[in-house]
Amino acid sequence: MRRAHARCHSAGARRPRASQGMAPPLRPAGPRRLARVTRSLSFSASHRLHSKLLSDEENQKLFGKCNNPNGHGHNYKVEVTVRGEIDPTTGMVINLADLKDHLEEAIMQPLDHKNLDKDVPYFADVVSTTENVAVFIWGNLLKHLPEGSLYKVKIYETDKNSVVYKGEEK
Repeated sequence: MRRAHARCHSAGARRPRASQGMAPPLRPAGPRRLARVTRSLSFSASHRLHSKLLSDEENQKLFGKCNNPNGHGHNYKVEVTVRGEIDPTTGMVINLADLKDHLEEAIMQPLDHKNLDKDVPYFADVVSTTENVAVFIWGNLLKHLPEGSLYKVKIYETDKNSVVYKGEEK
């Protein structure tokens, strides 16, 4: 049973397209059914906390050992939460296989096993703090996810430090 359940959420399980002869879904009477879906993944990357706007002495004082000229690394854990109405036909907010593909393109390909400061153009002039990594991931995900569906990006830099970013909240 567990194996079959895992298989239904793998990359092979795809949402049927309306063009494949499906009738439009019937809307159940009553309030909209809204839900949030979270998927987690991990990536490894190195970086150096260093601001070009500060002197070497100021950077050392502010960032301490994280300002090591040779950098340091993290095994980041990321949780991405999307929100939306539960589709009455599929019972899903988003197909998990599609979400997995979007996370691969938006997070894993540009960041995994990279030196953030040297390999990711975004960080050429932006300090590679976890806060800014969250902003980078948010911006990348917006290019892949349905409009308005991205709710939250949470990144654990360590077991004790995490950042939550929800876009430009007002």
